[in-house]
Amino acid sequence: MKLNRQRLNQLTGLAGVSPHETETARRWGERLEWPMLLVAFWIPVQWYLEEVGLIDIRVAKLGDWFIWCAFVIESLIMLLTVQNKGRYLLHNWMNIAIILTGIFIVWGYTPVIAVLRSLRLLLVIGLLLRISRTMTEILQQNNLGNLLAFALFMVVVSGILMSGIDPAVETPWQGIWWALVSITTVGYGDVVPVSGPGKFFASMLIILGIVVFSLLTANVSAFLIRRSGEKEEEESQELLRDIQRRLERIETRLKKMEQDQE
Repeated sequence: MKLNRQRLNQLTGLAGVSPHETETARRWGERLEWPMLLVAFWIPVQWYLEEVGLIDIRVAKLGDWFIWCAFVIESLIMLLTVQNKGRYLLHNWMNIAIILTGIFIVWGYTPVIAVLRSLRLLLVIGLLLRISRTMTEILQQNNLGNLLAFALFMVVVSGILMSGIDPAVETPWQGIWWALVSITTVGYGDVVPVSGPGKFFASMLIILGIVVFSLLTANVSAFLIRRSGEKEEEESQELLRDIQRRLERIETRLKKMEQDQE
């Protein structure tokens, strides 16, 4: 499963840093995850603001420069740190495509700028898949990903059923919205079941939501604790290696002093 996902990322050109790369390259890859995540979230926001006319053309231009520079800086940093540059470019060819098309967008050399901006939305999915390794590791614990998929299925099914059970829920879409608000225990109160069967069904869904999000919180906490422990262990190992190197130097000097005395 993991191999297939990695192969898919390579084919889409957003594989990121190879696990076989140097430790420096992997660390820089992790450091750049959050900045690129912000870029991924900004792309649809800017697209929406442009579509509804809530953003000035000059601000949109600055946004295009921001996105383009982010990919250029990331690519340059990674090319300077990775050992196998050919493999990195081959598995991350989408970065080069983004940079090349970004040249047309930021300089305005083409009449299809709007099309290129819209196509950029497709990159958000791939970008999130590439930089969501932490979330993937969390979801893999205790089959949490399967649990969330089941919860999503329950939201859809429960919403559709509630639209037929309770008269206060008029449409399936309204029912799905109610189910999502209920299972997350948010409780806006804009859609409320009024019948006895509807309230009973709602109580079962709320209990399910409490279980799902309790497991999610527990898994995230366990993951963060494990990552913290691994970091402390790496620091301890590095300290031990440093002590060992110093002892070896002291031993070498002592042997040299003995030889000089002889």
